[in-house]
Amino acid sequence: MMRTGRIVLAEDHAILREGLRVLLSTHGGFHVVGEAADGLEAVRRVEKLDPDLILIDLSMPAMNGLEAILEIKRRFPRTRVLVLTVHRTEEHFLATLQAGADGYLLKDASFQELITAVQSVLEGKTYLSPGISAQVVEGYLAGRRPPPSFLDLLTRRERQVLKLIVEGHGNQRIADLLGVRLKTVEKHRAHLVKKLNLHGTAALTALAVRQGLVAG
Repeated sequence: MMRTGRIVLAEDHAILREGLRVLLSTHGGFHVVGEAADGLEAVRRVEKLDPDLILIDLSMPAMNGLEAILEIKRRFPRTRVLVLTVHRTEEHFLATLQAGADGYLLKDASFQELITAVQSVLEGKTYLSPGISAQVVEGYLAGRRPPPSFLDLLTRRERQVLKLIVEGHGNQRIADLLGVRLKTVEKHRAHLVKKLNLHGTAALTALAVRQGLVAG
């Protein structure tokens, strides 16, 4: 029996968003209940509409897809997340799954693959696009090596700064605690934003909790 589901679309390109809405609406079991043009709006739509699934792009303004996934999974863990993206690199693929996504679909997928992916994720399965390198997918599924932690990208000092940020300390207080100059803390903070591609304390906190750097 096919699983029905209420879906939110998060995609910054209006034409593509409209096309997805029309395509999904042709499937009797899917109901597009809301749309978002950026990551921040996506989080708000999930909060308001409580959908079964959000179909979300990674490259969006205001709050990117990765940040939105972290926030959605932190606040609304019941909502399933299916990523629809042009990115086929190992870094994007593994980082997205580590953020909590339940599926990863490439934008050059066929309509039938889109339906299959949505249905699979609604049924509680993990969907991984065949367009991703077979070696990457097989390695992930077999557990031969765990997905790299976001924190592996950071130096020891950057981890210390991140931990203090999510504990609620301002830049000057962090500088005092670590015994460094204010400009040094600001520099480390800029590096965190660049490396993790996360903006705002809420997104940094969600990441730190998920990675076990601080308690949830």
